[in-house]
Amino acid sequence: MALIASHVIFALQETRRFKVISIDNHHNSHPKSLQRVAQIARDALPPNASEQDKESTVIDAWTCDLRNREQVRNVFEHYGKDGIWGVIHIAAYKAVGESSEIPLTYYENNVGATISLLQIMSEYDCTRIVYSSSATVYGTPPVIPIPETTRMKADSPYGKTKVMDETIIEDVCSAEPTRWSALSLRYFNPAGAHPSGLIGEDPLGRPMNLLPLLSHMAIGLVKDSKLQVFGQDYPTPDGTCVRDYLHVVDLAKGHLLALDALGPDSHVFDTCPTNARFKAYNLGKGHGMSVLEMVDAMRKATGFDYKYEVIGRRHGDVPELVADPTLARKELGFNAPQDLVTMCRDLWNWQTKNPKGYGGPDEVLPAGATPTLHQL
Repeated sequence: MALIASHVIFALQETRRFKVISIDNHHNSHPKSLQRVAQIARDALPPNASEQDKESTVIDAWTCDLRNREQVRNVFEHYGKDGIWGVIHIAAYKAVGESSEIPLTYYENNVGATISLLQIMSEYDCTRIVYSSSATVYGTPPVIPIPETTRMKADSPYGKTKVMDETIIEDVCSAEPTRWSALSLRYFNPAGAHPSGLIGEDPLGRPMNLLPLLSHMAIGLVKDSKLQVFGQDYPTPDGTCVRDYLHVVDLAKGHLLALDALGPDSHVFDTCPTNARFKAYNLGKGHGMSVLEMVDAMRKATGFDYKYEVIGRRHGDVPELVADPTLARKELGFNAPQDLVTMCRDLWNWQTKNPKGYGGPDEVLPAGATPTLHQL
């Protein structure tokens, strides 16, 4: 269970209104994260918790691959037609640089699996979806901060898979406007971890994203003597790329708001230009930080003296990606109040408590405290 998914599950469990079903092939995640999420949810229960409250902390976890149609169909069959109210689709490969090296793998996984999932959802009358998109759909944007009306022109295969998926989902909503409704959440740059330090990012192999890489360097998991900075000749204040970072806990709460907005009393689709019940929202803070500013923030959080060297630009990177989050604030009630200091502090708290990620010794779970698992 990767960083964003585990925090989204907790955001859902925290309300005690949802029964969470997880589908994961654990390609870049660890099953132990589900145990940790369930523990956090249990610990948050009030003394007078009802049976429904307690049941909301139990995750139905299915180990299967979204690309395997029969495995996914078995999950939906278990709950029956109309047995699953809605889907939050987060599963995807997500590294910009890697996507340029193995594009076919990205198209097969990110686009092919989405098509298969939508077909099975339709078969079982599950026609509400919150889709995990990305700011990379905008490519090099003509205006900063970026509104949702900006044309989509992704520069990397990863970004293009997100454009394709959004297009497919919108087409499905257009084809059957009385059945389907969908919200696409265009993430900017999630960072941090749950303040408990129980769940956080534990990437497979070398981290592909900046903050986890800096965290791994500080804890000693990455032995590089210097950080490689991809280009310092961009039209930004210090020449390095600028990104809009938001705390993963704030991002997770955005998914809860989006799921609620698919409900029968929602008015978010009232302003759609067509009868298709599809809309996209930026999830970001609305201001950016450069690579070197992020390095400095992590230096202060960890005490580690990062050294860096500037190398050539990386294919697919764009100079600046900063959200205009006005629409999400207005229509979803989304807010991202936690600041950069908190993001770096919570990330470092997770890393120091779990120096080997989920693969290290587990001393935080009481004996036998595991959620119900349904293995295929």
